[in-house]
Amino acid sequence: MTDPAADPLADQHAALTYTSYLALEEVLDAQRPRSDEHDEMLFIVIHQVYELWFKQFLHELEHLQRKLEKIDTAHSVRTLRRVLTILKVVVAQIDVLETMTPRQFTSFRTRLDAASGFQSGQFREIEAVLGRRDRRAFQHYPEGSEARERISAAMSRRTLFDSFLHYLAGSGYDVPAEHLERDVREPWTESEAVQRILVQVYHDDAGPSTVADLLVDLDEGMQEWRYRHVKMVERTIGAKAGTGGSAGAKYLRTTLFHAVFPDLWAVRSEL
Repeated sequence: MTDPAADPLADQHAALTYTSYLALEEVLDAQRPRSDEHDEMLFIVIHQVYELWFKQFLHELEHLQRKLEKIDTAHSVRTLRRVLTILKVVVAQIDVLETMTPRQFTSFRTRLDAASGFQSGQFREIEAVLGRRDRRAFQHYPEGSEARERISAAMSRRTLFDSFLHYLAGSGYDVPAEHLERDVREPWTESEAVQRILVQVYHDDAGPSTVADLLVDLDEGMQEWRYRHVKMVERTIGAKAGTGGSAGAKYLRTTLFHAVFPDLWAVRSEL
């Protein structure tokens, strides 16, 4: 048995509780409505929960890329399935937000000032991990801010699709060196050579084909999220400008149906 006197952390271990482990006092004190309107609390909680899920989403994507590059099919599949389940929960939260009527949202909307969901640095970082290469994604964040640094760094690393190509190469597929060694700071462009490899992957019907299909599920899930998001905005504020001066639904509509992994969609007619 450990002598408490010899273990300076013993008292801390003994004092650990559900509340302290989860830092619940800080978490539950983080909702600070700016009005007396009943529905503002729901708006705050939903968006805070979104950010927590985005944090976990990024955590899982980082883990997924490591497992792909280690050619670890089993753990890549498990991690992708977790990512997809998180994404389903994120999309389902819109159902809760849509219980708020336009008039209920309008009752406190002016109190949001310049705050806008477009300012979510974590979501921009997710886009970068999934392949977005557009400096406009972080230019409105202040120089030296954590969000700007994280988004910029993500745009300088391999995308998830890059990691998938390395996984395929490690699994025995002849991925062209030019794609494996490409400048990952540049956006990916569709490749007929890669598409021929993907057709072979599906014909082999082994572990890599399962990973490929889960990536298609992820792409579809992201498109579903964008669609549900834009419809939620349209039913809440219609064609009005978004909070913080954003273009609202007008901008969101321009993001619909853009494939994250276009090569995986391009080969569907070849299978």
